[in-house]
Amino acid sequence: MRTDPASTAAAILPLVGGPANVTSVAHCMTRLRLGLADPSLVDEEALRALRALPGVLGVVADDTYQIVLGPGAVVRVTAEFEALVAETGAEALAARGAGLREQHRRRNATPTKAALRRLANVFVPLIPALIGCGVLAGVTGLLVNAGWLPGLTPALSAVASAFMALIAVFVGYNTAKEFGGTPVLGGAVAAVVVYPGVAKVTVFGATLAPGQGGVLGALAAALLGTYVEKWCRGRIPQALDVLLTPTLTVLVAGLATLYGLMYAAGQVSAAIGTAANWLLSTTGAFSGLVLGGLFLPLVMLGLHQALIPIHTTLIEQQGSTPLLPILAMAGAGQVGAALAVYVRLRHDTSIRTTIRSALPAGLLGVGEPLIYGVSLPLGRPFLTACAGGAAGGAFIGFFAMLGDNVGATAIGPSGWALFPLLAGNRGLAPTAAIYAGGLLTGYAVGFAATYVFGFTDRARRRR
Repeated sequence: MRTDPASTAAAILPLVGGPANVTSVAHCMTRLRLGLADPSLVDEEALRALRALPGVLGVVADDTYQIVLGPGAVVRVTAEFEALVAETGAEALAARGAGLREQHRRRNATPTKAALRRLANVFVPLIPALIGCGVLAGVTGLLVNAGWLPGLTPALSAVASAFMALIAVFVGYNTAKEFGGTPVLGGAVAAVVVYPGVAKVTVFGATLAPGQGGVLGALAAALLGTYVEKWCRGRIPQALDVLLTPTLTVLVAGLATLYGLMYAAGQVSAAIGTAANWLLSTTGAFSGLVLGGLFLPLVMLGLHQALIPIHTTLIEQQGSTPLLPILAMAGAGQVGAALAVYVRLRHDTSIRTTIRSALPAGLLGVGEPLIYGVSLPLGRPFLTACAGGAAGGAFIGFFAMLGDNVGATAIGPSGWALFPLLAGNRGLAPTAAIYAGGLLTGYAVGFAATYVFGFTDRARRRR
């Protein structure tokens, strides 16, 4: 059932402490992320009552308060929420609460988690373009292989490939923005990585290639550019700042990118691709088991976004990432576990209602509602869901050892929503069959493990 974004936003606002408690509003692929001056004012019980507020799929309390709304819906609800907060004049109150929010964030974030989240903030805004271009690339490939619409496929290919050809510029822009630099200077420095003229530059006896180092090189270049810019801002007289700071930023960071960062990042990028292919071709079943089994805890901690640079690097290098289909098996294990809970706890109407509400999102790869609404609160089903993910990952990894590679041409979707983005070396039908087999394995093992081991004796007697 489609919910009205304005109604959902209006229902959420008082439950998070009202407009005076909101210090920032943002969103990612599935979550409305709110900075709150006083998190204790949140009425979590009401927010978690999915029947009372059907637009909400789950909540996550972290350095920001995160309300899971699902893909698509989150964009519309966020816009309505921002408008609602602005109408009440909360922006002035938000400024006064910013200090409290920052203090709370620092108290609850370790340096490692904070660094990973900042890295994720660089790449998360790129996901919609990655999805759109990935789907178009898949459709174009099908048309080319079938020999259909030969007059249109070159245009489709250009539309699908243009973003990936210039993704380094967007990474540089977002990096500077995230780390306190001037975004356009970050993009300008990162543009060096993809400029065709670098083919005339020789470093360490070898000629550079446009795109060498990829998104990692762009990230490093923009980080360096931000550091140079900040150094200049603190030392150059104000009268000369507008002229010298951007010039020195582009010059110093650009030369360092050409004569060091591109080469180093190229080596790292090549090592990532080599390592991923070697792991799957030689230890595929074991690697798939480990990756599929550990991904749910990463999602629970909100750290899964830190894998985006690795996925993007693999897509740049070889056209698809073989890791995403394996990681997607974690969601399959979660779905299987939720189905087992639904069957075993047949008298618990509350949790069965939650499962019915969250299961469609889980089938499409949005796992947070089932994690935070079902398996994690129950304890054991979270572990048995991980077992299902491990089994599904091992299934796909086993076929990788046999030479049947399954990859995704873009990142973002998971579950059944990943089918339009699948790519493999054996053709679409075998690739889709292997991925579907992994999903079914994850469902089955997640269900069986949860049904048998997911409940204590006390819990069984109580239910």
